[in-house]
Amino acid sequence: MSLEIKIPDLGDGIASGTVANFLVSVGDTVEVEQPVLELETDKAVVEVPTEVAGTVESILAKAGDEVKVGQVIIKLSGDAAPVEKEEKPKPEKKAEAPEPEKPAETKAEAKPASGPAGDVEIKVPDLGEGITSGTIANVLVAVGDEIENEQPIIELETDKAVVEVPADTAGKVTAVNVKAGDEVKIGQALLVVSSTGAPAPGAAPAKAKTAPASEPKAETKSAPAPAPAEEKSAKSLIPEYSPSASGVPAPAAPSVRRFAREIGVDINEVKGSGQGGRISVENVKAHSKALHQKYREGGTAVTGGVIAAPPLPDFSKWGEVDRQAMSKVRQKTAEHLSSAWATIPHVTQFDKADITELEALRKQFGNKAEAAGGKLTMTAILLKICASALKVFPQFNASVDMANKQVVYKKYVNLGVAVDTDRGLLVPVIRDVDKKNIVDLSVELTEIAVKARDRKLSLDEMQGGNFTISNLGGIGGTAFTPIVNAPEVAILGVSRGNYEPVYKNGEFVPRLMLPLSLSYDHRLIDGADGARFIRWLVEAIEQPFKIVLEG
Repeated sequence: MSLEIKIPDLGDGIASGTVANFLVSVGDTVEVEQPVLELETDKAVVEVPTEVAGTVESILAKAGDEVKVGQVIIKLSGDAAPVEKEEKPKPEKKAEAPEPEKPAETKAEAKPASGPAGDVEIKVPDLGEGITSGTIANVLVAVGDEIENEQPIIELETDKAVVEVPADTAGKVTAVNVKAGDEVKIGQALLVVSSTGAPAPGAAPAKAKTAPASEPKAETKSAPAPAPAEEKSAKSLIPEYSPSASGVPAPAAPSVRRFAREIGVDINEVKGSGQGGRISVENVKAHSKALHQKYREGGTAVTGGVIAAPPLPDFSKWGEVDRQAMSKVRQKTAEHLSSAWATIPHVTQFDKADITELEALRKQFGNKAEAAGGKLTMTAILLKICASALKVFPQFNASVDMANKQVVYKKYVNLGVAVDTDRGLLVPVIRDVDKKNIVDLSVELTEIAVKARDRKLSLDEMQGGNFTISNLGGIGGTAFTPIVNAPEVAILGVSRGNYEPVYKNGEFVPRLMLPLSLSYDHRLIDGADGARFIRWLVEAIEQPFKIVLEG
């Protein structure tokens, strides 16, 4: 009997995708829920599992093909009746008698229920925050190890942090499918574990996966079954095309879609001039030009937030080169800072603070912080001073919402601290700085800096900052222009303090001066406000009583 594997309902208004890779070949035997291909949508690359078991008879597409939801992609030969046949009565008898669905559900659950008793796959879980993939930083177990439920098994480097992936079942490791440096996607199998029982964590996801998969299938079948009818309905919607409302894919060839992605344009926002609204490369270029013009005139930022860089020349013509892949952290830093620089009109204000007395106090009370497990650094002191300044100047503790033409003022004070690591710049966040004393802040700052350098930061510890401090004083320099860490509106740069002759009480005296560089978002903060803010910081550093008096 010939069985069909179709593109399932992918949710979120996604009606089509591009085949990235086939995971099976003609002649392979596949089981229920086994991934058979990777499908690239406009949001992520997802694995498509099969709902039927059998032997691959034919593959009806190839990598790079555009396919639609409901389209037959693989044909199988097998003796088992397809799941679709059992679900056929579903649309007709759903209201009258749900009994016919029970055999289908029981059958679907039978496969996963028997699996956990033997070999169970542990897969990359959903990591949240739009993360679809990561790089294996370290494998914490080996074949033959006995592991427990919730035991960390993999360290996974995402574009934000290194996170530990726990096991969702207990047993003996029989296979490790990945190694350090491998790129993995959400849902990809990491380990195979031989389990002695049928653990609930293993069975539950399989059951949840089967149920939603059957319903969209029934809906797809009861709606437009033949491809021509589906195309006709799509074309009828093209004149008033609205991706978010209708879910109809933009009418464009894969090469046009690829070009749009490469220059940072959302293909769904482009109006096509061809027959039936077909989008061409020229339409994409015209749309991109219009976005850039709108951005120059003060409108919203260009799609994707980054203006595409021109292609690089072939450097090997002039000498030997060595190309190395960017780490996830470096990729994210490059994207984020490029977007911030392109969308935020930066202004940087410079000033110097006399820290002669403050430095003496820092050395005098440093032992108190050390006794508590921290180190009394200038950054720890500046955290407290900046927290007070944000209360005096609430526009610095805000974010700009250009889409809704609003300013979001925050009632909490969370400060980010830029940390230099071997993988690039990380900005962990210290929460509720205004509610902690300087000793507490010095301990927390020491701990979080160690975690950043040891790749132990969690995603939560990298989010929710209102204002950032970047201290390069330990390296050197006299001043620099830090880039605002969007969606924040300001960042304080700190350079190395040096003794300088200062005219005081009728004579020049040596004073230890600390260079400060304040960059801010000129859409919200005027130059006068920037000058007042940095002057308040300088006065609070030189006269700490100002913090108690005004902060």
